Amino acid sequence: AAALREAEIVMTVVPSHACRAVFEQMRPHLNAKAIIVNASKGIETHSQKRISEVAQEVFGALRYVMLSGPSFAQEVAQDQPCALVAASHDAEAATAVQSALSSRRLRIYTNDDVTGVEIGGALKNVMAIAVGAVNGLGLGYNSAAALVTRGLAEMTRLAVALGGKPETLAGLAGLGDLVLTCFGELSRNRRVGLALGRGRTLADILNEMHEVAEGVKTAQAAYTLAQRLNVEMPIVKGVYQMLYEGVTPPELASGLMERPLKAE
Repeated sequence: AAALREAEIVMTVVPSHACRAVFEQMRPHLNAKAIIVNASKGIETHSQKRISEVAQEVFGALRYVMLSGPSFAQEVAQDQPCALVAASHDAEAATAVQSALSSRRLRIYTNDDVTGVEIGGALKNVMAIAVGAVNGLGLGYNSAAALVTRGLAEMTRLAVALGGKPETLAGLAGLGDLVLTCFGELSRNRRVGLALGRGRTLADILNEMHEVAEGVKTAQAAYTLAQRLNVEMPIVKGVYQMLYEGVTPPELASGLMERPLKAE
């Protein structure tokens, strides 16, 4: 509590489903001028709200920055070069975070599209499960590249429907994080997909994991959100069905390939 009262910048890096509870615990102790920096990537399952919306509900008027982009924590800890995005509607807050966190090995860009950055960070985990599943089936780079490209189109559609900018999804928080999570060996969500593609059950996979694979919960929230907004997201729908409705990875792959033909 004392640390929060004195802090100028407070960073939260907890599973997205725990953000509301953590924010509520923090609220009584925060410095009124503190900048909240959220690095959690997900969508609240029961409400389908982005973390910025959850923060607004809990804290009211506050200085909020979303920190996102292609970054495995292990490589950041090893001081390997990395580039991220600090997104905020408060340009001064974004710049303050950029200045505080940037170094010769960590380069941070600012952005005012909080919605686009949050959707990119959340949805790339769902796409990584899909890519992992087709890789687990023994399919190669052609299949993975198709999923990543069409997955980016789905992410962009949802971001725009929520008021985000399409160009944000072509940047670090969209395409950059998507590529990292879909192809990186350190990706927890890709590992979930790989195991599913190799025939394991989701329950067994999650029981053995010591870390959170955000895409599992985000698939449910994103699917519900897409339905509510009438946004076409066949990959998200397929991943949701694979995780929660018993659709098998081969059925996911064939279902996506056998959809009616259309223009790109």
